Parts: sequence; structure tokens; C-alpha cells
Amino acid sequence: MHSKLPLYIDGEFKASQSTRTIPVKNPATQLVLTDTPCATKEEVEQAISSAKKAFQSWKETPSPERARLMLRYQQLLKEHHDELAEILSQETGKIFADAKGDVWRGIEVVEQACNISSSMMGETAENVARDIDTYSFMQPLGVCAGITPFNFPAMIPLWMFPLAIACGNTFILKPSEQDPMTPVRLAELFHEAGFPKGLLQVIHGDKEQVDQIINHPDIKAISFVGSAHVGQHIYRTGTDNLKRVQCMTGAKNHMVIMPDANKSQVINNIVGASVGAAGQRCMAISVAVFVGESKEWIPEIKAAIAKVKPGLWNDEEAGFGPVISPEAKARILKLIEQGKQEGAVCELDGSSFSLPEYPEGNWVGPSLFTGVTPDMAIYKEEIFGPVLLTMESDSLEQAVELINQNPYGNGTSIFTESGSAARYFQHNIEVGQVGINVPIPVPLPFFSFTGWKNSFYGDLHAYGKQGVRFYTETKTITSRWFDEESLHGPNMTISLK
Repeated sequence: MHSKLPLYIDGEFKASQSTRTIPVKNPATQLVLTDTPCATKEEVEQAISSAKKAFQSWKETPSPERARLMLRYQQLLKEHHDELAEILSQETGKIFADAKGDVWRGIEVVEQACNISSSMMGETAENVARDIDTYSFMQPLGVCAGITPFNFPAMIPLWMFPLAIACGNTFILKPSEQDPMTPVRLAELFHEAGFPKGLLQVIHGDKEQVDQIINHPDIKAISFVGSAHVGQHIYRTGTDNLKRVQCMTGAKNHMVIMPDANKSQVINNIVGASVGAAGQRCMAISVAVFVGESKEWIPEIKAAIAKVKPGLWNDEEAGFGPVISPEAKARILKLIEQGKQEGAVCELDGSSFSLPEYPEGNWVGPSLFTGVTPDMAIYKEEIFGPVLLTMESDSLEQAVELINQNPYGNGTSIFTESGSAARYFQHNIEVGQVGINVPIPVPLPFFSFTGWKNSFYGDLHAYGKQGVRFYTETKTITSRWFDEESLHGPNMTISLK
């Protein structure tokens, strides 16, 4: 009998009354770490009701007080950084270095939330008409919700609830059922930081719980990160219910390699950007577009990727860990096989990779294809595994056209020593996040995460200034004050009684 994760409702960690559970398995061994309860409808309702009640007092709490609590939370996250990373490694399979990066990028967003007072400043204009001033405030929305994916169980929840709560909202978190142990630990540290009860609720489950959340009339805004088809469902349903919604979804990220690029830098960067974290990043480079003579570097890139070996989270020699589940592995292997059948050349095939000591692990070795065309399934679908596709282009203009025709627009990068080429690329590319000699251009949290096209549904992006805008509403005041008595003349005075 395995332990069952608690729910976090109204400031207490509670055992769920649900009899329906989902096992959380170590992806390297298939050993069950814990069971995730699928919260009952009554428990979800209790969480939302608690959050709604807590909002009434929390919205009146001065922003410096909210920031001080967030500073305490930030400190606790730093103190428990490695502990969080180890929990994360166990349930995701990530190697320890990747897991630590996952936690740290979340902490950076909490640091930004500590600056909430200046982030929520409004605007003022004096004398917009005679004796009339206009100014604006940014005020919280109410109860917000976040639905987060398996691939970054620390970073992405921390993209959401700290900023929303710092803005004066309360928050319902529904983490991925595949690795909820890390989010529960985040909630425990939040509780330890001394926040008032009811500000954060953690509800476990799957589609049933998600649908209850996105249809609930008391929830004002929804944040989501995950697959495109789920994101479309959440966006349509949430907006049909007149909610504010942001959905960060699928990706097919391209790296363009110009002939004048620094070859050793290209090779070093493309290896980690393509197969690092087992390719389970929404910003992973999955397509390398070689312009002109740079295609001659493909054999060296293949040799470098071939040296990267999957392994356990605490194996310092491992380049990445297993993929999250047997179902994810089966889907990746199916796409690799489909790529071969459609005529792409599988130069490096990780389909049969296995660790003899852990044969049950969800292992997929690094893989590389050449001869890929836009009509192939491996190009059209997001593989979300350690698979790099290579394509060739005669010119930068042709490479830009190829990328712009792709339905996704999450991230892209160019490697070049030409400022002119870089500027042409950044200006003409129809992708929200662009790296110049930077393979994975995820912005620091004082900017916003800005995917385009089918990589994002909504109007305001995640964290940064747009995140604050997403979790607040602007109120504009136009004011005029009348004097009870005015004495006019060279020595005019105003009497206020």
C-alpha cells in the first residue's frame, strides 16, 4: 500500500475522500512513489470557496506586506533548492543538474513577484481638462487557477501562483498527475512562509477536475501550459465561460545555422538544446536548418550527440534521463519509425537504447534524422523526445520562409557572426522568442514568455509585465474637486472647509 498525496485546502493538508487514484511512478524504474488522489467535486468546490473567501481580506493587504511574505517564500525555496531538485528528479527522471535548473528558474519568478509594488504602479495625467485629473490603478481579479504540465513541475507552477498571489489574487493549482510531489512540496514551503490560509489551494486529478475548474463561475482567470489539443480545449471552454485565459501549448522550434557561425559553439549548443532533458522541453530545438555549406557539419554534430547517454538522475555521466512514461516512449518510437518509412534517413537511432540494470525504464537514446521534409509526420508533430531533425536551405531567406510556414511559433534561434543576418532574422521571423547565438531563448522573468501562433492562445503572456497585467484589472479614475469658496484676485487663496 502506497502513501497518498494530500490535497491542500483552506490552509490545511488533507487526505482526499476520493477512492480514485493515479500512481506516480519513477520513470527509470517504474516503482510507484506515491498515489495521486483525484479530488472529489465537493473537495474542488471547498477549495474554490476557500479561495473566494480569502480573497476578500487578501486584496486589502498592502502590497509591501504581500512582498515581504514572498521574500520569505523565496528564501525558503533557496534553502530547500537541492531537496526540491531531488524530489523532482525522482518523479520526472531528470538528471540532477536539469532538476536544479528547473527549481532555480522558478525561484527567479518568485524574486520578480517580490517586486510587486512597483510592478503594479498605475499612470497619472494632471489637467486632462480644466481642473480634472485622470489616473489608473491595477487591482486583482479574484480567484485564479493554474493547470501545469509534467515537464517542469517546479518552474511552471512558480511561473503562476506567486505572481498571481503577489498581485492580490488567490489561486487554485492543479498540477500534473504524473509528477505532483514537487508541487505539493512547493505548497508546504508556501505554508511554512506564513501566508494566510486560503490563498493557495492544491487540487489533484485529471480532465474531470480540470473541467470543473474551467467551468466554475467563481474562477476569473486560467493559466495553462501543456499540449496543443488540451490547450485548445481549455482556451475555448474558458473563454466561452467569459474567463481570462492564457494557454502556452505546442512547439516546433528551429535553429538556423549560417556558414559563418562558430562551428564549435554550434555543436556544443545544439547537443544540449536538442536532446537535453530528453527533449521534453517546449523550447527544445527539434529542427536544425543548415544554410549553405554549414550542412557539412552534420557528421560532427551526429558524433557529438551520439556521445550523450541517458542514465539515472544521480549519474554524473548521464546526459539526460528517461522520458516521463511508457506511453510517451511508445509515441516517440512510433514517430521515429514513421520518419524512416516516410523516407527520412535515421542517422542515429535511439529506439533500442536500454540500461541493462533498469530494463523497465522509459529509455530513448539520442536520435538524428537527415533528409527531412515539411510533409513528414516527424516534422509536423511535436515529438517531445530526444530527436533532432536536420534540414537544408540555400539561403537565410528560404530558412525564414520555412519557419514562418510552420504552425508553431514558440522559440527559434540563429547562429551567425553577421549582425546583418541576425537583424534580418529577428525582424522577419514569425516566432515569439528569438535567440541570437543563444539556442533556447527563454527570457528572464522581468521580460515575458511570448510564444506566437499555435504555441499560445490568449492575449497576455506568462510572467514579467504581461503576467502582472494578466492577473490584474485596470481601473481608471477621472476626478474633479470643487471648492466651497474661492477668493479670486492677485493674492488668490482657496478656503477648504
